[in-house]
Formats: sequence, C-alpha cells, structure tokens
Amino acid sequence: MSLDFEATGLDFERDTIVSFGTVPVRQGRIDIGSADYELVDPGEVAPSPVSITVHGLLPADLRGAQGLEAARASLGRQIEGRFLVTWAGMVEAGFLNRMYGGGVRSWLRRCIDARELMFALEEDPPRPFTLSSVAEGLGVPVASPHHALDDALVTAQVFLIAASRLEARGVRTVRELQRTVRPADPVLRRPRAPLG
Repeated sequence: MSLDFEATGLDFERDTIVSFGTVPVRQGRIDIGSADYELVDPGEVAPSPVSITVHGLLPADLRGAQGLEAARASLGRQIEGRFLVTWAGMVEAGFLNRMYGGGVRSWLRRCIDARELMFALEEDPPRPFTLSSVAEGLGVPVASPHHALDDALVTAQVFLIAASRLEARGVRTVRELQRTVRPADPVLRRPRAPLG
C-alpha cells in the first residue's frame, strides 16, 4: 500500500495530518480503483503558513472534514497487515506513530522507502532529490505535487520501477527491498601524523 500524508507541519510532537492518500499495490500492479483520498480536520492544531504553501490546504478547506479519530479508523482498516510504500518514510512513520503509537522504528519496519531504493540505484542522484524530480527523470507524470493522493500514486509508480530494476540485480523479497539503502558516503579521515 503506497501511503502519503500532508500535515500541519513536521513537528511530530505537535503537528497532525490534514490529508492522506493510499494506493494499493498488488502483485506488481497499481490498483487505482481502490485508491483513497481523505481530508482530515486537524482540530486545534492550525496548519503552519509553510505547510499551507506546500500542500495548499487552507483551514477553510478542512472545516467539516472527518476528525482525526475517524481518519485513524479509516486509515487503520486500509493499512492493516500491509507493508507500506513511502517516499522518505521517516515522515510517514512519525505521523503513524503519533496516530497509533508503537514507535517510529516499528513503523519503519513496515515501510519500503522508494526514496532509498532510488538513491541506491542512482550513480549521480539529481539535486534536489525530490519525488517530483525523480519521477520526472523516470518519465512518471506528476499532476499535483504535494497532494496526498497524487504523491501516493507517483510513489507507487516510482517504487515499481525501482523494484523492477533491483529485481534484475537479484533483489527479490520485501525484506531485501527494505535492506536496500543508499551507498554510504566515503568517510574522509584526517591523515595521521608520522610517529617519531
């Protein structure tokens, strides 16, 4: 299940989600007919001006949307027992932990981070290394960046491309995909002074 959140900000102690998009990925295929997009009223937590600039959701857009408890129940049914495909999974894991508890690490164990997969495949990653820039390089259309449903759909497509390329390199299981991370940057060490 590909998952994307938009939120009031990125402080996992204070902020909360304002929308989510889910796109099922089954047997190497995207099930767009079962995709879901839901707005969430953040209650007392006002979206920051920066977050509004990013996702474009104004407080007026969120008035009357389901509350966090209803969103929690709806999303919980969709993701129950499923691996989650994300872009920069630490963000989704942070908000999942805020919504359901269990710890960020526990949620990360259920995530396959398409960003990490693409980093592992790129010899010269583009700067900035955003979902939109990577999708553009792969020929994946991006209709509405930072809209939770569009980002979940683009993430699912990028994931399938990355998984296909990694399969050609012998990566075949979900666990192997999860262990695929970007190559470590070379560590520059200061030369030691000669002894004596």
